[in-house]
Amino acid sequence: MENKNQKEVLIIEVSTLTCIDLANSDLHQSAVLLKQACSDSGFFYVINHGISKELNDQAFEQSKKFFALPLEEKMKVLRNEKFRGYAPLCDQLLDPNNQVRGDYKEGFTIGTEGPKNGPFRDKPLYSPNIWPNPDVLPGWRETMEKYYQEALRVCKSIARIMALALDLHVNYFDAPEMLGNPIADMILFHYEGVSNPSKGIYACGAHCDFGMLSLLATDDVMGLQICKDKDLKPQKWEYVPSIKGAYIVNLGNLLERWSNGFFKSTLHRVLGNGQDRYSIPFFVKPSHDSIIECLPTCHSEDNPPKYPAIKCSVYLSQHYKAAHAHHKQT
Repeated sequence: MENKNQKEVLIIEVSTLTCIDLANSDLHQSAVLLKQACSDSGFFYVINHGISKELNDQAFEQSKKFFALPLEEKMKVLRNEKFRGYAPLCDQLLDPNNQVRGDYKEGFTIGTEGPKNGPFRDKPLYSPNIWPNPDVLPGWRETMEKYYQEALRVCKSIARIMALALDLHVNYFDAPEMLGNPIADMILFHYEGVSNPSKGIYACGAHCDFGMLSLLATDDVMGLQICKDKDLKPQKWEYVPSIKGAYIVNLGNLLERWSNGFFKSTLHRVLGNGQDRYSIPFFVKPSHDSIIECLPTCHSEDNPPKYPAIKCSVYLSQHYKAAHAHHKQT
């Protein structure tokens, strides 16, 4: 493990992030703001997204009900080989160089099911979901499915502004091989305990998301931190506060790769302070068969592509396995 005194400085700041109004009819104005945010920190807020407070509150209420169940009940929907279902405490290890144990959080993943008899039925990243017993949690599945669809709608709206920010056609990412048939995972998280970076204990270890973009709903318990310059030594961490009615958005490695490094995938982590903390991130990736290669507007003779082309499913499978590789060792 690295020497923490060399790696970090005291966190004294709360980050100030750009806010994008999704109700703004001037998409090009929003694209200018988004372009600056994506090239600066890779994190921003969205407001006027259309997800009702009622639905948001219902999703968090149902999430809390699930995590309040006895462990034996939660283990009945234990995560399967397609990464769907319940993940117990310390199941995931995101920063093995600096963590002495897995993340001190438990989660529940709901993903893209796809048509049972459609062209994606045999693809490895599409799968039926696992659901808690409706007799134990009535209405749980219905709430989560409704929230899932709303979150996906918002992400597609953000992707249209992102296309303009990258000097692409506004509908570029709507193509069937991209977000027309996306891979999207929604994870309910419950964080516990007190983190201690000096001892390698984290609610969620430092990492960059590996998809295209992530839409985060969180409660008002502070914990999320970002490091805008991951190459800076020592690293400087800033808290990202929750804003009432707003969602936090961040970019993933896949979009950084797609944009030839122009847009940034930002290092982030969660520190626990002893309070229960809940969040619902929604991770969006393009279609299983999409080829991730440098976007046409992101390279030139003087700035050639930095990354080789790779099939989306291959890229994602590598990252899923890496995040859970410690299971084989234990």
